[in-house]
Amino acid sequence: MKFCSACGHAVDHLVPPGDHLPRAVCPACETIHYQNPKVIAGCVPVWEGKVLMCRRNIEPRLGLWTFPAGFLEMSETSGQGAARETLEESQAEVDIGGLLAVINVPYVSQIYMIYRGTMRSPHHAITPESSETRLMSEDEIPWDDIAFPTIWHSLKFFFEDRAKGVEDIHTLDLMTRYGRRPEVTTTTPT
Repeated sequence: MKFCSACGHAVDHLVPPGDHLPRAVCPACETIHYQNPKVIAGCVPVWEGKVLMCRRNIEPRLGLWTFPAGFLEMSETSGQGAARETLEESQAEVDIGGLLAVINVPYVSQIYMIYRGTMRSPHHAITPESSETRLMSEDEIPWDDIAFPTIWHSLKFFFEDRAKGVEDIHTLDLMTRYGRRPEVTTTTPT
């Protein structure tokens, strides 16, 4: 940030009194600008045992597969955001179920909140964000063409839980850009 969003003056980058990190501080109006991680909300939508997957029609990762997820909007809950993203990316309406995973991705300053979802009908279709939508069984998931590690891990959690007959809440810290192996994984039974 170079300029104050409150008054337009050039900002200084310094540690404000009582703080511990450098911030963009306006010397004119004294506004402190905090930059915080972005929250991504998504869900694993299911119809008759199959997961709804979307082929990305936008960058990043154009042409690769994901389930619906995107940035949380102001004034909505994470569950509402997950349902909205599902509708926007696949035209599918879902009932949001329990939390499946919270995945921290500090190298891009993001936090993913992934829910289980039940589709209200089998309807789904392409959108400006998805060039293809398809219901897939576990053995049909294109594991090598998954768009993001967060999606890959969430799907693994989902199918492992389903095989065990449980609905755990998983937490994961993805500390590096590359690879599918998590640095830290914990599972909390519900």
